[in-house]
Amino acid sequence: MFADSAKIFIKSGKGGDGHVSFRRELYVPNGGPDGGDGGRGGDIIFVVDKGLNTLTDFRHVRKYVATNGQEGGKRRCHGKDGQDLIVKVPEGTVIKEFETGKVIADMSGENTREIILKGGRGGNGNMHYATATMQVPKYAQPGQDGQELWVLLELKVIADVGLVGFPNVGKSTLLSRVSNAKPKIANYHFTTLNPHLGVVDLSDQEGFVMADIPGLIEGASDGIGLGHAFLKHIERTKVLIHMVDAASTEGRDPVEDIRAINEELRKYNPALLTRPQVIAANKIDAVAPDSGDPIAQIRDAFEKDGVQVFAISAVNGQGVKELLYHVYGLLQDMDDAPVVFEREFDLDELEIQAPLPYHVEKLEDGLYCVEGPRIEKMLGYTNLDSEKGFEFFQNFLKKNGILEDLEKAGIEEGDTVKIYGLEFDYYK
Repeated sequence: MFADSAKIFIKSGKGGDGHVSFRRELYVPNGGPDGGDGGRGGDIIFVVDKGLNTLTDFRHVRKYVATNGQEGGKRRCHGKDGQDLIVKVPEGTVIKEFETGKVIADMSGENTREIILKGGRGGNGNMHYATATMQVPKYAQPGQDGQELWVLLELKVIADVGLVGFPNVGKSTLLSRVSNAKPKIANYHFTTLNPHLGVVDLSDQEGFVMADIPGLIEGASDGIGLGHAFLKHIERTKVLIHMVDAASTEGRDPVEDIRAINEELRKYNPALLTRPQVIAANKIDAVAPDSGDPIAQIRDAFEKDGVQVFAISAVNGQGVKELLYHVYGLLQDMDDAPVVFEREFDLDELEIQAPLPYHVEKLEDGLYCVEGPRIEKMLGYTNLDSEKGFEFFQNFLKKNGILEDLEKAGIEEGDTVKIYGLEFDYYK
């Protein structure tokens, strides 16, 4: 089963918490703080694996979580960093933010390795917070939380040339004749359900990559049939070959078929119509003698717009060489670099604020103590005598979870909170 899209959950590792400890050595009865820093959380890294060609594995495993950093230790010991999680994907995979559909990264061209989510930073140990006024800090910084995201993976084939057309017009037959690709060929609708890539070798290292895009139908741009699944693979191609059944073996009008396919391309992505197009009028070996000249009708309809028409037979090879060399000539005038989608989603939006280092302690019944370097600074530049300043300080304590921790410690209304020499009565 070819799988060209998958929704997965990814989460980087949390940073390890900083440690609170004090030196306890012989002849050093009152040693200073020596709590070490926490380790960094593991990153989520996407890497191109050229041995993969589908996203099937992501249908079975949908959750990818990196390991957390280790907590810091005594004697200034640094916690071990979390292990990065490597997620291997096929070349051509586009990673999108699931809710908005914005592109995070396109694993194509030179972009073979991308850090999608960074692990949380490790928290500082209490050895960083000793000051002249606080020589025995009982607090350390918690590790920063990891980032998390639901992403959509879409595999869009990388090819120079895309073969498009209704089912059963001979695209798979042509690809198998001119390249090393071996698509299944049969006479029924949606014979090809997977895009097939083939390398077309002309001569003297000249050639290009061609993709047989599965047969489109009217309404494909609206998602009818497997429309969206097929159309996404055309977006990377630089030249489009419209293949039609010139012999009308199934009773279809080749001119109307080309117009219908162009309309589906326009509705899906108007930029697709700005790319060079060539028409391959196939099955000329099966044209009935009394059916007029269908090739002339196709040329009259499209060559006035600069679209060249080639009469070919994918079965016996008639006209195929001329078609391929013309397409190769079009490619020579174009940039060699593959079509790579630009980043649209700003990963900085996921940046998580590092939590404050602070300590909440119950000293005795009805008396609690709160300490922390940011809290001490806030007291230094906040006018607590004004109603506005006091409200600002209260909001700061609430926003950073300090009031919640006081309640967990058992504080009740009317109890006293001591913060760096100042005392406050606690009321909800």
